[in-house]
Amino acid sequence: QLLCLFSGVCGGEFSVLRSPQSVVFRDGSWPIPGERIPDVAALTMGFSVEEDLPWPGLGVGDLFHRPQATVLVTVKGVDKLPVKGFSYPIENAVPFSLDSVANAIHTLFSEETPVVLQLAPSEERVYMVGKANAVFEDLSVTLRQLRNRLFQDSSVLSSLPLSSLSRNNEVDLLFLSELQVLHDIVSLLSRHKHLAKDHSPDLYFLELSGLEEVGKRYGEDSQQFKDASQILVDSLQKFADEMFNLYGGNAIVEVVAVKEFNSPLSRKTRSILQASQSQKENPYNLAYPYNYDYSVIFNIVLWMMIGLALAVIVISYNLWNMDPGYDSIIYRMTNQKIRMD
Repeated sequence: QLLCLFSGVCGGEFSVLRSPQSVVFRDGSWPIPGERIPDVAALTMGFSVEEDLPWPGLGVGDLFHRPQATVLVTVKGVDKLPVKGFSYPIENAVPFSLDSVANAIHTLFSEETPVVLQLAPSEERVYMVGKANAVFEDLSVTLRQLRNRLFQDSSVLSSLPLSSLSRNNEVDLLFLSELQVLHDIVSLLSRHKHLAKDHSPDLYFLELSGLEEVGKRYGEDSQQFKDASQILVDSLQKFADEMFNLYGGNAIVEVVAVKEFNSPLSRKTRSILQASQSQKENPYNLAYPYNYDYSVIFNIVLWMMIGLALAVIVISYNLWNMDPGYDSIIYRMTNQKIRMD
């Protein structure tokens, strides 16, 4: 860890706020590569990954009881947050997405009601797939909707201690609107608890950058940034507890805090309730990428064909060398009848 810190490669922290007993996280300071965070989410949900993850922070756990939901919140603008739970430094903090996990859920549980919600309020980027996401159609996703939601009844403005933050500043309202999204997700899910009790896993991926904007506007040594950081920590802890309780203690809530990513993330914006992702274009007529299930399918087909070939050989050999005296009663009766005639 010290070598990682001195070299300047680590730039963030991966924290596990709540997790069920079936998922084992070990207490330690093992750095986790930033590009492997989606693999951690996939493995904890019971999905396979393309490459093995030699990270000692994640144990085997109970393979027959997987969590019903994974909630991952990315907070930009700060290296770490003083949250409760296991925390690990991030090595090489690069942008990542949970599209692979979302596609796996949508493919395996398309006939059920999984919740797949990926939301970045400040960028107005939303990705929802599945039948259950009709529940979240009323969720505020654009900046105008978020601003209007803040000044409605039962908003977070009436419960949060704003301290040095102002209701008249756009940067402060952006930060507060992201906290409003956390509150609304819990509120909508609490009114539709059947989504948390079905057999399909759910995925929530939220990207919050309001704290980063507060730091740019006032400075990281300002009282506004300190107050915003404390409000965010309290809100995330409350959000984690509420989501954990809604899923009956069978959910994982994780937080990724990064000062800034090493490189920008290139991705396409997806519309709300998009049915499926479009096929990738192949203008150069390249071969299909290697499928990691190829070896499994090859072995199944190979040994099945070998078994069938051996069965045909054995059956043919026994039929060819069959003793007529030990044949069926029909042959023996026919033989005796011929002798009597």
